[in-house]
Amino acid sequence: MDISSATATSSVANTTSPSQLQTEVLKKAQDTEVIQGQQDLKIMESASAKSQEITAQKTGVGGNLNITG
Repeated sequence: MDISSATATSSVANTTSPSQLQTEVLKKAQDTEVIQGQQDLKIMESASAKSQEITAQKTGVGGNLNITG
């Protein structure tokens, strides 16, 4: 990191109150939780779809019919 960016960062930190910093940290934490929740939901939906596909293949019911019997 060069000197100019370090100076800019420290001047911003000096003008921000502790309560504002705490609010920013809490907002970022909430955003991270929302993103993590969305990713978890996508994974669960994907796993459910894959499970249904496998079941359809095993039973011969659904989009992938097993007629080689």
